[in-house]
Amino acid sequence: MKAPTWRARPLPARATALALGALVLVTAFLAAASPRGVAAYETRGVRQALGSVPAGQRTVEITVSRTDVTGDPAAAYAGDELARQDRAIRGRFHAPLRIDAAESLHGIRTTKPLNAQDTWLPRPDGVAPAFSLYAAAGLSVHATLAEGRLPHGAAPGKRTLEAAVTVATARALGLHVGSTLHLPGLAVRISGLLTPRAPDRAYWAVDPLMAAARQDVAPGLPPQRFWRAGLLLSPQDGPALLRTEGEPEKFWRYPVDTRALTARDAPLLRDRLLSLEHGAALAGLRSVAGSGALADSAVDGLLDAFARMRAAVAPVIAVAAYGIGTVAGVVLLMTAGLAAARRRAELALLRARGASLAGLAGRLAAETAAVALPAAAAGGGLALLLVPGARVLPSLLATAGTGLLGTLALPLRAAVAHRRPRPVERADGAGARPSRLRTVAELTVLVLAVGAVLALRGRSTATGGVDALVSTAPVLIGVIAALVLMRLSPIPPRLAARPAARTAGLTGFLSLARAGRAPATAGLPLLALVVALTTASFGGSVLAGVATARDHAALTAVGAEARISADKPLPEALRRAAGQVPGVEDAVPLRIDVQAADDNGPPLYLVIADAKAYARLARATGLGAFPAQDLADPGGDRPLPAVVSPRFLTRFGRAPMALQPELGQLVIRPKTVRADTPAQPGGDFVVVDAASVARRHPDTYRDPATGPSVLLLSGRSLHTGALRTAVRAHTPGSLSVRLALRSAVRAEFADSPLQQGAVRLYTAAVAAGTGFALLALLLSLLQTAPQRSQLLARLRTMGLTRAQGRRLLVLEALPPALLAAVGGALAGAATIRLLGPGTDLTALALPGTSGGGTADTIRLHTDPASLLLPSAGVVALALAVALVQAWLSGRRRESTELRAGDTR
Repeated sequence: MKAPTWRARPLPARATALALGALVLVTAFLAAASPRGVAAYETRGVRQALGSVPAGQRTVEITVSRTDVTGDPAAAYAGDELARQDRAIRGRFHAPLRIDAAESLHGIRTTKPLNAQDTWLPRPDGVAPAFSLYAAAGLSVHATLAEGRLPHGAAPGKRTLEAAVTVATARALGLHVGSTLHLPGLAVRISGLLTPRAPDRAYWAVDPLMAAARQDVAPGLPPQRFWRAGLLLSPQDGPALLRTEGEPEKFWRYPVDTRALTARDAPLLRDRLLSLEHGAALAGLRSVAGSGALADSAVDGLLDAFARMRAAVAPVIAVAAYGIGTVAGVVLLMTAGLAAARRRAELALLRARGASLAGLAGRLAAETAAVALPAAAAGGGLALLLVPGARVLPSLLATAGTGLLGTLALPLRAAVAHRRPRPVERADGAGARPSRLRTVAELTVLVLAVGAVLALRGRSTATGGVDALVSTAPVLIGVIAALVLMRLSPIPPRLAARPAARTAGLTGFLSLARAGRAPATAGLPLLALVVALTTASFGGSVLAGVATARDHAALTAVGAEARISADKPLPEALRRAAGQVPGVEDAVPLRIDVQAADDNGPPLYLVIADAKAYARLARATGLGAFPAQDLADPGGDRPLPAVVSPRFLTRFGRAPMALQPELGQLVIRPKTVRADTPAQPGGDFVVVDAASVARRHPDTYRDPATGPSVLLLSGRSLHTGALRTAVRAHTPGSLSVRLALRSAVRAEFADSPLQQGAVRLYTAAVAAGTGFALLALLLSLLQTAPQRSQLLARLRTMGLTRAQGRRLLVLEALPPALLAAVGGALAGAATIRLLGPGTDLTALALPGTSGGGTADTIRLHTDPASLLLPSAGVVALALAVALVQAWLSGRRRESTELRAGDTR
């Protein structure tokens, strides 16, 4: 028996299926890659936060003082007892609190230095050297014997101990194998000289006295220098330290191993450390090490700083994630809507022949699943392969969600459109009227958008925490703008078509009339385009704001493109060579004198520079530009005009003021007020003309000992390598010269893995948003391409030329493209205007800051390029598609385009 006609399977277009598969694949890849990318850069951030600090700040140290030891102190200080306790303590560390066993250290040490009584030891200011004693384990593993042998344990009660010292300590104090040091209560004989195998690792770096002697300054007046050093005893000599006045203590030191640490583990690691320092884990530790055991670590503080930075960056990143996710979802729904509109007649026929709604939806779901699910799996698999990261479950859930949306979008859209049989309606929007349900939905979105904007402006992203409503604020504003444009879109073409109808030409009126009667489904591409352009504009402005903030911070840190400074006057040869470096436009020498203020406030920075050259520099850098004539010498003994900071004016007013620099007394009078100046950005500064100072004090001004000690260089293409070479070549060995480069400081601001990853994610979001916008436009144009081709074929049979055909397609494509481009740009500008006061970019732009302040907060501002470039790309793509279609249509025969029954 022949199956009923309504059971025939709907036949999808091959091109449509391929487009859906490609779209789902790309969307699934982005959805799966995003959580892995975030986890990866956060993990790099927490490892860098712990790995970039000195070794002593990433260790866990456990100590037991002499007074807290119960029982026999000699037995408690024995090397075997400490080794047993070390093994038991290590067994209490569990992931994520992992320790670097190879660099661990335990033993006995004196906490109070012991002064040597030997007069032959060096005494810089007559103070005897002080020694700390370490009976530490692992010395043979972490050091190489350079001379002599390792110390042997002394017999109980013996007053002479053996110790080893490093070669650096022996060189500084004049020690050698066989030297004997006499300390209070015992004598120490040097048995060997050692060389640390890895002096920068935790074993040696946590306590630098173990590796090398150093000079300290004794308290009191006058300050007196003396030597401090460490003596490395045998681990068996711990009990002998009880006889000294050094107040010995037991210690165990465990460096934290961060190689397997992830950002997800950071909160648990912090909790474990806090418990070890103050909680239940400390009680368990005392059961092993002793009742008075104390644990201390700086790692929990580092994790707190990382958590604050992470919390400050997360809301800004969430805006990008929610934005690109919504745009991808809208484009997928748009694709389903266009496919449903293209197959409306086919699906209506099947419903009229008896197909149930569930059966129709099920067959469409099976059809799309055959394309969407493999594409989603492929996209998710590519993300897992190409994007490093430890989090798999979120990526799998995102991939499954994308595949589910791609599978169900078309069946659900078709089920809603064909839930009951309807008569054939016009395909264009000439008689379309918004329904009450649509009005209610639009008002709901409007209320949500207003709430999101108010919430973001009220709480700011710097408060930390991710709020879904706040994060979707740019998307909601874009949706509102798109809905408004969808209601208004037919009006401008229809109004423009009226005067065009009175002209003699055909193409103008026909293109405007067709644009005004655009299909009802044209609203879906408009929605996708405006939301995508809004998201791309917002993200581009965030990136531009971050780059601008880093540039300005680097400029204020240096004052120009390069800064050469020293504590003494710079040689004339160095100043001349630096000015001749390729790319240098101005080399301005400065004399900067720090003046103590009479009001006991911050010091004043007196800047003496050539007025014309310094004015050019201030104008070039944008730091407090001023006219050079403001510093013109008034002549005689009248006060010198000066450029001052606002804080100087607040503190001292505009009355003349006497300053006493090294050159001689100067009386200045504030003439111009500027917030910044290149020599001392943001400080309390006073700038005067060097020529005026030279006239007042010619002898001291010409003295080489009072010459310029700072040189500021400006130039857009400064050759940094040549500048470094010139500084090295012309700097005397007795002079310490500092070279600061704006480019190097700018690179340091982008050195944090957390910020690097966040900026890369935002860049990817902007690129993806722009790509989805162009894809939405391309899909909408390809959807209506067959109808336009048939129209051209009909008109060519009536005498339409190819030039007129091209003009017709271009004029028809321009109104919706321009509407979307202008609407997206305006929506983006409105979004930035509304959300800018609540968007804090400080944590994203500058390392070591978490934002939330008022004075130095970096707010979001409009970036014209981010607004205009994506919109211009939309218009350019629309024109390109129209021209390509006109060219392809001109190559086909009219009979091919006008085949009966071919709807394509």
